[in-house]
Amino acid sequence: MCRKHKDAGLLLVRTVTGEERGHMGFTIEDMLTVSRDKYRMEMAAGKAGWSNSISWILLIEDSMVLRNFKGKDLAVTTGLGFDTEEKLLRLVENLVQIHASGLIVNTGQYVREIPPAVARCCDENDFPLLTVPWSTQLYDMIKDLSVRVLLQGAADEQISNALIHAIEEPETMGLYEKDLLPYFDVDGTFQIVLISTGDLDTMDTVERRRLSYRLQIYLENITHNAHFFYYDSCFTLVVNALSEKQVKEIMEGFIRRVKQKMPSEHVSVGVGSVVTDITNLRLGYKRARAAVNMALRTGRDILCFDEMGIYRLFSRTEDLRLLREMGEDTLRPLLEHDSRHKTSYVETLQRYLESNGSIQSVAESMFTHRNTVIYRINSIKKLLGSGLDTAQERLKYQIACLILKM
Repeated sequence: MCRKHKDAGLLLVRTVTGEERGHMGFTIEDMLTVSRDKYRMEMAAGKAGWSNSISWILLIEDSMVLRNFKGKDLAVTTGLGFDTEEKLLRLVENLVQIHASGLIVNTGQYVREIPPAVARCCDENDFPLLTVPWSTQLYDMIKDLSVRVLLQGAADEQISNALIHAIEEPETMGLYEKDLLPYFDVDGTFQIVLISTGDLDTMDTVERRRLSYRLQIYLENITHNAHFFYYDSCFTLVVNALSEKQVKEIMEGFIRRVKQKMPSEHVSVGVGSVVTDITNLRLGYKRARAAVNMALRTGRDILCFDEMGIYRLFSRTEDLRLLREMGEDTLRPLLEHDSRHKTSYVETLQRYLESNGSIQSVAESMFTHRNTVIYRINSIKKLLGSGLDTAQERLKYQIACLILKM
C-alpha cells in the first residue's frame, strides 16, 4: 500500500508493509548504482553508511518538514533553506539524530559545494551525503527512485513470507524456493541472527517499527546478502553466503553502535550455526533462538550458539520436565536451604565441582575462609545425601548446576 503527499515543497512516498515485516530494502548502494550515470549522483561523505536502506523519500527545504520523518527516510534538498554552512550542518545533525538514511544535496545554485565541516560530520556519523548537479531534474529523479523503493518494498514482503515459510515448513520447498531464487543462493550457506530486547511484543506497534528502523541503520556492510524482518518476538536477520567471521564482525560492530547510540536500551543478539541449503534454515533458526534466549537470561550482548559448549545440548532439549528433574529437582535441598537461610550452597557446590574439589580454590574465588568452605561442603553433602566421592555422582550434580545456570 502506498501513501503519497505533496505540500509546501514536500514529496513523501512511504511503503507500508505488514506489521510483522521489515527489510534491508532499497539501499544507498542500490540508489548509487542506478543514479550515478543517469543523474550524475556522487557520494560526497559518509561512505560507511552505503548499506543504509531507504523507506521514504522526502524533499525538504524547511526544517519544519523534519517532523514528517519516521525512520530510514532519505532527504533531498536544493539547499534553498540551508544555504549556509551553519544551516546545512544543523540539518545533517538533525537527520542523524532522527535516524534518516541519508541526504542528497542538489548543488550548484544555493549550495555551491559541500562545506568541509558538513562532510566531516557525515563521516564521523557514517551518514551518507550525496550530491547531484543543478541540471538534474529533481522531480523526475525522486519519482524514479520512489518507484524503485515501492517495488523493493513489495519484493521484501514476498521474501519475508518465503523465509518464514522455509523456517516453519522446510519440507514444502516448492512453495518458497521460487520466491527466494532471484535473491539467494538457496543451495549455499545460511546463518540466522536474532535480535531482542526481551520485551518487543509488549511494545506499541509504532514504537517497535521505529526501533526496527534504528537497528537496521546500525547494521553496516550488509545488504544483498541479507534480509531483515520481525518474527516471533525477535528481529530476525537471515544472511546468505557470508563467512562466520564476517557475520560475527558485523554483529560486534552492530552492538558497539547500539551501545553508543542507544545507551538506555539493552539489546541481546543470538547467532545461530551456519547451515547449508535453504531446507536447513529451520535448524539455524532454532539454534539462534537458543542463543538469544540464553543471552537475554545472562545479560550478554552477543552469544553464538557454537560457543555455548554443553549448553547447546541442554538448550535444544524440548523435554522441559526432564531438564527440571535433572536440574531443580536434583538440587532442591540446597535451593530450599539457600532460600530459607540466605546461604549460597548452590554456588559453593558449583565452584567446588568446577575446581575438581579444591577447597582452597573455592575459598579464594568466593573470598571466604577455608574453614567456612569446609563446613559448607560437609553440610551440602549431608543435605544431598551424597559424599560426592565418585565421578558419576559429581557429574550428576555438575550437570544439575549447569542446567540451573542456563
